Amino acid sequence: MKRSVAKVYRRAETILAVLILGVYSAAAQSAAGIDQATTEVSSYVDPISNLIIAIGAVVGLIGGVRVYIKWQSGDQDTQKAIMGWFGACLFLILVGVVIQAFFG
Repeated sequence: MKRSVAKVYRRAETILAVLILGVYSAAAQSAAGIDQATTEVSSYVDPISNLIIAIGAVVGLIGGVRVYIKWQSGDQDTQKAIMGWFGACLFLILVGVVIQAFFG
């Protein structure tokens, strides 16, 4: 019991030390480094958001076909499949829009 508590304290001390060193090194950065990082992140926003929207479109097409097949076969779980498919598409499209709005 004492060994496990000591192990937890050792891990907590290690994590705290890493966090303090990370904050210290981040504070040591100059404004030019922060501006460069902002520029790099901003340059990746449009392609990533477009990629997420394209993945949402592909998921939507595949999900639509799966729902249609279930509907044609008379499966009782069609409504559940429609809700899952619609939720996944909506989530992916909203993530792409939110990323573009947040970083753009």
